[in-house]
Amino acid sequence: MWADNETSEDLLGFKVHADLLIDVINDKNILPITIGVFGDWGSGKSSVLQIIKNEFESDENKESLCIYFNGWTFEGYDDAKAALLNSILKEIDGNKKLSAEVKDIVKNKAKKLWKSIDWMRGAGMLLKNVALPAVSAYFTGGISLIPYAIQKISEWSDDPQKIIEKLQSDEGKKLYESFLKESKDESEKQINAVAEFRNDFSELLESTNFKRLIVIVDDLDRCTPERIIENLEAIKLFLNVPKTAFIIGADPRIVKHAIEHKYKNNKEIEEDNNRIVIDYLEKLIQLPYSLPRLSDSEVETYISMLVCKKELEETQFNKVLDGFKQFREKNKYSSFGLSNFESILSADDFQKVKSNIITIPSLVPLITSSLYGNPRQIKRFLNTYTIRKRLAKVASIENFQDAILAKLMILEYSEPKLFKQLFIWQADKEGTPEEISEIEGICKDKDLNKLLTELADSKFKDWNRPKIINWLQVEPSLQSVDLRDYFWIARDKLNDSISASSLIPPIVKSLFNELQPDQMTSTVTRKIIEDKFKELNDAEKETFFNLLSATLKRNPISKRNYEIFNELIELKIENAPYHYIESLKVINDLDIDASIGLRLKNYKSHPNMGDFLSDYFKDKKSKAAKAFNLK
Repeated sequence: MWADNETSEDLLGFKVHADLLIDVINDKNILPITIGVFGDWGSGKSSVLQIIKNEFESDENKESLCIYFNGWTFEGYDDAKAALLNSILKEIDGNKKLSAEVKDIVKNKAKKLWKSIDWMRGAGMLLKNVALPAVSAYFTGGISLIPYAIQKISEWSDDPQKIIEKLQSDEGKKLYESFLKESKDESEKQINAVAEFRNDFSELLESTNFKRLIVIVDDLDRCTPERIIENLEAIKLFLNVPKTAFIIGADPRIVKHAIEHKYKNNKEIEEDNNRIVIDYLEKLIQLPYSLPRLSDSEVETYISMLVCKKELEETQFNKVLDGFKQFREKNKYSSFGLSNFESILSADDFQKVKSNIITIPSLVPLITSSLYGNPRQIKRFLNTYTIRKRLAKVASIENFQDAILAKLMILEYSEPKLFKQLFIWQADKEGTPEEISEIEGICKDKDLNKLLTELADSKFKDWNRPKIINWLQVEPSLQSVDLRDYFWIARDKLNDSISASSLIPPIVKSLFNELQPDQMTSTVTRKIIEDKFKELNDAEKETFFNLLSATLKRNPISKRNYEIFNELIELKIENAPYHYIESLKVINDLDIDASIGLRLKNYKSHPNMGDFLSDYFKDKKSKAAKAFNLK
C-alpha cells in the first residue's frame, strides 16, 4: 500500500519544476516575488513544494531562510496574519543558521511587529464577533469602523439586536456621524500602519543577514473561502518586502471561487466579477506556474517506481532512484521501467518487482486518461488494485488474471454506469455475458469514426465514445471470460465508484457547498452549474454526482438536493438522469415532498427517466405520487 502524503522523494520527475522555481528565487534581481504553484487536487503541488523546502533548508544553503506554512493547519486560528507572523518569528528563533546574538536582535525588533499585529487582530475580532453583524444589518452603505467606534459599540451590549436598537436612538445617530467623520482619517492611519509594518519587518529580516526569505504556503485550497481570503490578505501584508519570496500552492479554481465569494454581495463588483478575480490574482501573484498533467510515459514510470518502493529494501530502491535521476537528466520523454530495472537489480529483486507491476503497456494510456494524469488518483487506484489482488489470493481464486482486474477497474473508475451494466449482463449469464462478446466483435480491427456511427444506431449506444471504444479494443479481451470472481472482489464498490470512496477534491466540495442554500433560485442554481460544473473533469463530475446522491439518500426529506438534480436534468448534463434514478431507487416516496413530485411530472416523457418515474409512482398514495399523477 502507498501512503497518500506529500513527499520530497521525487518519483514523478518533478524536480525539474522545483529547480526552475529555485533558480528564479535565487535571482536577487527578481525579489520580492510571489509565485503560485497551480494544479488540480492531487497533481503533485505539495511534493514540488517539499523539494523546494528541502533545497533551501540544506546546510549548504546558509544564505536562505525557508519557512513552510500550512494554511489548512491554521484553519482554527482567529487571525491569519498573526498565525503567519508567528510561524515566521518562531522559525527564525529556532533556526540553527543564526547565532544567539542575532536571535536577541530579532526578538527585540519583533516586539514592535507584534504590537502592530495585535492592534489589527484585536480590531478585527471585535469587528467580526460583535459590531459587524449588528452594523451590517443596520447600515446599508457600509463604513470602515475605527477601533474607538468598535470599542464603544461593544460597551453597549454583545447582543446584535440591542446594538441595532441603540444605533436607532439619538445616541446611535451621533455615533454614526462620528464614524463618518473619522473613518477617512482612520483609513489613512491603517494604510500608514501597513507601510510601517513592512518597513519594520524589512529591518528585522535585514538583521538576520539572510539574503532571502522563502515562505511556502501549502494546502490553501483545503480551507474555507473565508479562510483562503484571510490567508491571501495576510500574504499581501508582507508583499514588496525586500528579499522575500512567497510560494503559494493551490488549485486556482478554488482560489477563484473564494475571491468570488468575497465579493458576492457587492452588486457593483459582481457585474464585472471575472475581471475582479483576475485583477486580484494578478496583483497578488507575479509568477503563476501550472503543473502539467502526467503523460503516458510518466504514468508508466510513476507506477513502476511506486511498485519498486513498495517491494524493495531501502538500499535497493535507492539504487533504482539514483538510476531514475540519471536517466531523467538525459531523457525526459521515455518511460523508466522494467527494462531499466533489470540492469540495476538482482534477479530475485527484479522478479519481485516484475510480478507486481501492471505489465500491459496498452493499459497505461487508459489509466492516464481515466485518472487524468493525477498522481494521487493513481496511488489510490493502485491501492485498490493491490487489495483486490490480495483478496483473490486469500480466497484461492483459480485462473485469476491481473490484467483483467486492471482493465475492469479502469471501467469501474471512469464509467461506473457502464461498469454496473456489465455487472448486470454477467449476472444474468453466469459470468460470461453475450453482450460483451458481441460489442467486442463489433469493435475489433475497425476504424474509430466508422465505429462511432455504427454504435450510435445499435443497442450499445451508451458505449459509443472514443475512450470506451479504446477500452473495448485493448487486450486482454473479456470474451468467454468468467467475470463472476472479478465482480465478487469488487462487490464493495458496486454502489460507489473508487472516486466516491476517495477523499473528495476541494473543487467538488466547494461547488457542492455553494449549491446548498435552500432559498437559492432556479436561475442562480443554473448559472452556477453552467459556469462551474462544466469546468470539472470527468472524474470530478462523477465525484460530485456521488456526493449529491449520497447526501440525498441520507436526507430524503430535504428538497434542496432534488432541486439540484432537477436543474442538472434541465441543462441536459450527461449522466445526471442515471444518478438521479439510482438515488430514487432507495428512497421511500413517502419522504418526498409534493412539490418535488409535481416537478418530476415534467419528466414523464423524458427518454431516460419517464418510464422509471411512471413505474416508481404507480399506484402509490404518497403526496409526491399524487402530485406526479395529477391529470
